[in-house]
Amino acid sequence: MVIDRKENNIMNKNAIQPLLIKNVRVKDEFWAKRLQQVREVVIPYQWQALNDKIPAAEPSHAIENFRIAAGRTDGEFYGWVFQDSDVAKWLEAVGYSLMNHSDQELERLADEVVELIANAQQRDGYLNTYFTIKEPAGRWANLRDNHEMYCAGHMMEAAVAYYEATGKRKPLDVVRRLADHIDATFGTEPGKRRGYPGHEEIELALVKLYRATGEERYLRLSKYFIDERGQQPHYYDLEAKARGEGSPGGKYGKAYSQAHVPVREQTSAFGHAVRAMYLYCGMTDVAAEIKDETLVTACKKLWDSVTKHQMYITGGIGSAVQGESFTFDYDLPNDTAYTETCAAIGLVFWAHRMLHLDVDRDYSDVMERALYNGVLSGISLDGKKYFYVNPLEVSPESCEKRNDKRHVDTVRQAWFDCACCPPNIARLLASVAQYIYSKDEDTIYVHLFVGSEADCELAEQQVSLTQRTEYPWKETVEITVRTETEVRFTLAIRVPGWCKNAEITVNGEDVKAAAVSRKGYARITRVWRSGDGVEILLPMPIERIHAHPAVRANAGKVAIHRGPVVYCLEEVDNGPNLPDLSLPQDAKLTLGGCDQSLGGAPVIHGVARRSAMTSQWKHVLYSPVALEREEIAIRAVPYFAWGNREPGEMLVWIREE
Repeated sequence: MVIDRKENNIMNKNAIQPLLIKNVRVKDEFWAKRLQQVREVVIPYQWQALNDKIPAAEPSHAIENFRIAAGRTDGEFYGWVFQDSDVAKWLEAVGYSLMNHSDQELERLADEVVELIANAQQRDGYLNTYFTIKEPAGRWANLRDNHEMYCAGHMMEAAVAYYEATGKRKPLDVVRRLADHIDATFGTEPGKRRGYPGHEEIELALVKLYRATGEERYLRLSKYFIDERGQQPHYYDLEAKARGEGSPGGKYGKAYSQAHVPVREQTSAFGHAVRAMYLYCGMTDVAAEIKDETLVTACKKLWDSVTKHQMYITGGIGSAVQGESFTFDYDLPNDTAYTETCAAIGLVFWAHRMLHLDVDRDYSDVMERALYNGVLSGISLDGKKYFYVNPLEVSPESCEKRNDKRHVDTVRQAWFDCACCPPNIARLLASVAQYIYSKDEDTIYVHLFVGSEADCELAEQQVSLTQRTEYPWKETVEITVRTETEVRFTLAIRVPGWCKNAEITVNGEDVKAAAVSRKGYARITRVWRSGDGVEILLPMPIERIHAHPAVRANAGKVAIHRGPVVYCLEEVDNGPNLPDLSLPQDAKLTLGGCDQSLGGAPVIHGVARRSAMTSQWKHVLYSPVALEREEIAIRAVPYFAWGNREPGEMLVWIREE
């Protein structure tokens, strides 16, 4: 059933709102190519993976689980307890892709998946193939570990995206029945359970469902899950006791799932990094909807904890393999870094939400950093292979032979048995258009520099922006304004924190004196006429970046950075034993040509020093003789593009002489 979407627009009471995907058309070389790849390669490839049709890849069985749960086939459940979420994220990516590009065949396939999911739903609205097939008596018995609400949240996100893309009500009907079942089961009312999920996700999803339907019960349920978290008596203790379990905190303790104390008392990021990001997204969404300043304050404290004390230069977060978690301030090892791709994706989600609480380049800079580095590194340039873990230093032999580095893949994989990251990348890349622009009643905000066309209504008039750029490789951005009549509004353009001497002109005239800069955004307020042009120059010198002195792993080292892009060294260009290289302080770094094997990215050239393997080292492990150092040419490539050529070592942080 198709309904009139004009009668059911997304509801969002926030003053500042992102422009909808359907109102932004990405046109530039960098991102348009990726959107096309998502549509033509990534989504079809992942559909094959979900159906176990990728040779030599880890099996998924995710679609087959739904067929079994729907009664279409016989068989046993296979996979993790959260296997359903892979299908949901794939469907969400399809929804975003259809907003960008009509595809009747893909829509027909997605309709079949929606029908399959609907058939697998139980009469009371419950939806989870693991418990339907394998453990029907175990429903809601272990919220701490069993991911039922996590899967439900991803189903809600998928349904909203697909509904927004197609106007088809069926997926919304399915997840509303699911949400109603959860609402009838959990809460403070008599007869309900006071539980909340071990793996957060449903909190943000319920807000999306509320905005799509206008049903306030879903917003209240999200707020309940957030407010109840960490309260005493602790629900995880109660349910563990009911199961006869002697360790109520679980394998990693309550901080693993951010349930150690109530959320408003949390000031430092702890536990599983992806869970934390999804919780913080939900907290930010609820804070925005109900104007809860206590939640806003908590979110800002947690933001500072993550981004100023526990974030890698790539935007990666979660340094420890144990628990896929945060550890402590400035603990950012490079060669054992976990930095799950999903965590960087979650950071993009959260930064975008924080940006709509308070337009501040602190948020958009982090969003950009994670997007261009920690997220894009998770997918190969051909769109068919993935990293789950994104370290900043790799030695293939160490990863093969040392147990403490076994979690690090030195080449991207076709799929994973725990395949949360690939469809997560797909849904983020497919929705990248929504991160570029926002608006309020009298301002259009430009957060990201992406060649695109955008339409919105401002002061009861239609305003269009055309952005032309070759960012992130080129320094210039041109924006042309189109209006039917003259209209007064503010164009607020982010001046990135990495850019020291930005120049902005309107119709060829310098506007620095006229632009009011607030929290890193140059605000140009004027009467705009159709055809007015804005030119932004963002100088991109090659810079050496130093880490905070407390980051022990990077003491005496530098990273190479240009614009928003972090660079690294690979063995294929620079030979083995990369940690032996040192970069003299006076060594010049120059921008080279574009390398098509790296997706057309420009490389950086320089001169470094390495130890000479002289005869003094024959049969000697240690020697008092001074090292002989020799100069060699080095070549640095974008971090996101590493591992797309010959396998070998990789290094981000280089010793400085």
